[in-house]
Amino acid sequence: MHGNSDDITTPDYGPPSVRGSRHRRRGKALRWVAWGAAGLVLAGGGGAAYAWQHLNGNIKGTDVDAALGKDRPAGRHDGAMNILLLGSDSRAGTQGRYGSGITGARADTAMVLHVDKSHRKASVVSIPRDTMVDRPECRRTDGGTAPAASQAMFNASYQVGGPACTVKTVEHMSHVRMDHYLEVDFKGFQKLIDELGGVDVTTHKSIDDRYSGLALDAGKHRLGGKQALELVRTRHGVGDGSDLGRIQLQQAFVKALIQRARSVDPLGDPAKSYGLMDTATKSLSADSDLASANKLLGLAKDLKGISPDRTRMLTLPVTYDAQDAGRVLPLPKADARVWSALRHDRPVPKSATHGSVGDRTDSPLSSQA
Repeated sequence: MHGNSDDITTPDYGPPSVRGSRHRRRGKALRWVAWGAAGLVLAGGGGAAYAWQHLNGNIKGTDVDAALGKDRPAGRHDGAMNILLLGSDSRAGTQGRYGSGITGARADTAMVLHVDKSHRKASVVSIPRDTMVDRPECRRTDGGTAPAASQAMFNASYQVGGPACTVKTVEHMSHVRMDHYLEVDFKGFQKLIDELGGVDVTTHKSIDDRYSGLALDAGKHRLGGKQALELVRTRHGVGDGSDLGRIQLQQAFVKALIQRARSVDPLGDPAKSYGLMDTATKSLSADSDLASANKLLGLAKDLKGISPDRTRMLTLPVTYDAQDAGRVLPLPKADARVWSALRHDRPVPKSATHGSVGDRTDSPLSSQA
């Protein structure tokens, strides 16, 4: 790394004249991981029970229901589900490779995965990390209560109260209940991609970001864990240099990861399958209802029929904050249309994102590898 592009106070947004000087993806990879667990059971015979127990012990769980109580949006009972996917910027265990002097963690990447009731289609809504939101009162991870705050940065919700506070903030914004959450940090993401054998991407123009360390010529590439992490953290080398360009890179990478995960046969190499499952489950955190290999297997079955071409990727409609070029503001009417579509299990209308600055960045990464 040549610098820190993720400091919470660093301005990220605005066109160059305004800015001046100033992590399928994993959800679908998870589907493969859980089917790999099934393959291990089928191929491992008597040893599979021990392996399953070991994998169960790997996953870190948070009791979100206990933390949030009953004051939450109503859940659906028709098979549709919403999963909050988080990529935290925790530097724990990275020996300063992704920025020094940074403590704690924030929700560096947040995507709401909506799976429709047929389990054949999905929508993924990325929430820009520096969106200014009204954060509800949250229980702090170290005890006590953090009071509600207006015009707070979205990604700071994790720092205030961990994943439960981020879930609560998303539910407060959207009035959509999050049935589950899944999280991976920098170190876990890199290991997971390496264990998978890399992910194939195609760039239609070169990318060079000295802050993330990524340098790619135009063309086809297989990215190992280190480069994949550099890619999903890149913003200075794409678009207008804001986090909105990074989100489009992340969305395209999710589709490439889905393709890669679908191409691997978990039954073909049980040892490799176990290695991937072991790495993935050690890298994941989840709500307590999902924090077991058996529950992940159930999620795998739920997500089995969703392919990249049935997955709609979009960014929550936002506009630049006229008072702070480093922040973005929600577009209330457009956002309401997005969340209403998810709440009623309907496709998000394309017109909902018209006028959003999140729609203006042309990603150099093709959505298909």
